[in-house]
Amino acid sequence: MSIFANLIFAWFFVFRIGGASADTLTEAEQRMASDSDLSEFYSLLQRSPLAKVALKYKQVTIFAPINSAFQTYTTEIDDPNEIIPYHIANVPKKTGQLGTSYTSLFSELTGSPILWVTHTTGTYHDDIYINNAKMLISQSNIQVNQNSNEQVIHKIDEVLIPTRSVKNAANKVFNPTAWEFLESYESLIMGDHRVRSYRQRVQATNKEDIFKTEGGHTFFIPVDEGFKGGRAAAIDGKVIDGHVIPKQVLFTAPTKKGVPFQTLANGDNNLRVTISFTQEERDKRVIHYVKSHTILGDGKHTQGIVLAEIVKANIPVKNGVVHLIQRPLMIVDNSVKELLLEQMDYICNVGIKKEEQLLFEDIPPPNEHQWGLLSSFVNAINETAFGQEFFDRLNHDGQITLFAPCSTAWINDLTLKKLMRDPARFREILNLHLVVDDKIYVDKILKNAQGRSFQSPTLNKQQNLYFNVNTVGNNRTVTVEGGGVNATVLQADLAATNGIIHVIDRVLGIPYSNILDKLEKDPQLNITYQLGLRRGFNNYLNDTNKRYTFFVPRDFAWKEASIKFPSTTKVLLMPDYAYHSNNILERHLVATDDEVYTMERIKQLSDNSSQQNKFRKDIELRTIRGGSLRLYVEEKYVGQATELDSRNGKPADPTFTIHWNGERIPVYRPDIECTNGIIHIIDMPLLQESDVHISGASMLWITSHLLLLTLTTCLI
Repeated sequence: MSIFANLIFAWFFVFRIGGASADTLTEAEQRMASDSDLSEFYSLLQRSPLAKVALKYKQVTIFAPINSAFQTYTTEIDDPNEIIPYHIANVPKKTGQLGTSYTSLFSELTGSPILWVTHTTGTYHDDIYINNAKMLISQSNIQVNQNSNEQVIHKIDEVLIPTRSVKNAANKVFNPTAWEFLESYESLIMGDHRVRSYRQRVQATNKEDIFKTEGGHTFFIPVDEGFKGGRAAAIDGKVIDGHVIPKQVLFTAPTKKGVPFQTLANGDNNLRVTISFTQEERDKRVIHYVKSHTILGDGKHTQGIVLAEIVKANIPVKNGVVHLIQRPLMIVDNSVKELLLEQMDYICNVGIKKEEQLLFEDIPPPNEHQWGLLSSFVNAINETAFGQEFFDRLNHDGQITLFAPCSTAWINDLTLKKLMRDPARFREILNLHLVVDDKIYVDKILKNAQGRSFQSPTLNKQQNLYFNVNTVGNNRTVTVEGGGVNATVLQADLAATNGIIHVIDRVLGIPYSNILDKLEKDPQLNITYQLGLRRGFNNYLNDTNKRYTFFVPRDFAWKEASIKFPSTTKVLLMPDYAYHSNNILERHLVATDDEVYTMERIKQLSDNSSQQNKFRKDIELRTIRGGSLRLYVEEKYVGQATELDSRNGKPADPTFTIHWNGERIPVYRPDIECTNGIIHIIDMPLLQESDVHISGASMLWITSHLLLLTLTTCLI
């Protein structure tokens, strides 16, 4: 039926039946009138002649928003004829028929604009969405019959908003394609945003056809406010391709967050771009974002992630859905400093679940940017005497990687003020967050940190960063450790012209856990932790009245020991020999009232040099129960004998070796700070074959129990 025929039919209907008395209501209207949860929708329906015509004479499906949906839709509905018929589809469909054979339906609104149907599979039940509105399945499937016409009523949780022209538009648009949306944008009801700059780039690159393509697609259109400087010139055809997800209509509510979708920029071997959705909750409002991830870049398109807020989401068009975004995707034109200062107000909570946000509810915000990266990290840098020097580093022409902690990572203002009173310490902490001359993408971490140590030097010459990948099912979490602090990467690979930013959930170098906590949570230290449970050894590690230096064998070290000292190691790992294992662990734990021993400090105490000759001497450290530990530390550099890295002529990474009782024991990770001391992770226990003696008859029994312990450890 044509647009004008619809209007004439509606006028005829109003003229014939006039007002809606009880005996002229259709059965569908009567059902909705008696449902208190649909009173708002029913009231508006009575003011819509087009909708009433459809209910009286046609087979239809009615998607009725509940009252709470109208409470969140704050725009006043002056003419229900422009809204209500869009909630009525021209075929009757039960829930079992939606989302399977049907992905779209034509509505009864003038121009028959499409309603998009999305079916999602959940753990406990499946869901159906009409555009972005969730169907309340348990309250739906209300079936009525009107003059032999089957009709079905479903309740939904949002008001459906069609894409339509303003009333006084010269050329009205009723059911636009994505290109007609762009072309006629100024005549549409879209608020204050403009899209002229992007439209001009589409025309200049002859990309109009991808917005006209039939089917169902997802289009991301940046608004004019996001075009600063020369940004428009950087938008070429490949960038426009990177703003379109083909053959999928993705509204924000039903789309799974964090899942990458291929864009049209995916055909070249040298360029591959995906887009994913994410969100945060801000002041009880859900804010939606999209992330473009240039997985493979080329000379013009930089690898990495660009994040943009969706400023107006879920605009239905004839060939899919449009989302207006705050800035173009894929375009990398900020330095690390500019990205930090200008773009990161919102970054910390993007993608974090609501229940995780609640962990920080009692933390007072440092200023108005409660969840912003700027609020603590940048302000703290600005307030130091060397702040400008650090910012200058972030504008470095080379390639850098910045690990930027969220404001919530600072815990509270007291921690920040304590750091600010010690400029030298704060400089060390800042420098620990910056890797120069290397862009460490997450892909590089995933490749190098699987089952082995992966580390990187930082601007803090004394400390490296250590990376781990924790895998649970299909989920992989990247963590970084610096100065004894394990931080989770919340947002990775944020691209800048001179490097990348990883947003992390903690400030590196400010210990927040004691030695026991660290031992319990580090998967590489599980065997030592389990041994310490047997006779209360771990109680020492929870004591905050002492300062400990703990030489901790990692799990790999115990396995190496089982090869070198098979009998002794097998015995120590057995529960019945807890007394012996406790004594061995005490050998590894140095205790003082006020001092910890870093590797550098032990090396200094070990050195006894003169211009004529150099030699090292053993030093004696007092262990937990009055014993002594005699050792010395040797420092070497990985690479050339000149102590320079052959690749760039810079000092190579230092490594430490402990010399104890004739053994050379590599230090796997030194100087892990904790609130009550320091940990050095070592690659061999301080162990001798003579430490434990057993009879040969016990070996079979011990071996079987060792196997059980090993299996248990692997499963933990």
